Amino acid sequence: MGVVNNIRTIRQSKGITQTRMAEDLQVTRQTVNAIEKNKYNPSLELALKLVKYFEVPIEDIFILEEDEE
Repeated sequence: MGVVNNIRTIRQSKGITQTRMAEDLQVTRQTVNAIEKNKYNPSLELALKLVKYFEVPIEDIFILEEDEE
C-alpha cells in the first residue's frame, strides 16, 4: 500500500505557486515539490494544514493505493 496525493492538481487549480504555498505553510519549496512528486509523505500535522489550506476533505488530497495481489 502507498499514499499518493492530488496536491499539485489542487494547487494549480487554485492558481497557487509552489513558492507561495511553501511560504503560507512555513515549509520549503523543496518540501512542497517532494510531496507533490510522492517522494515524501507529509507529517500528520502538515497533512491537516493542507486540508485547512485548500478547504477540501482529506480524501480529495490523499489516496491510499491498495496492493494488487
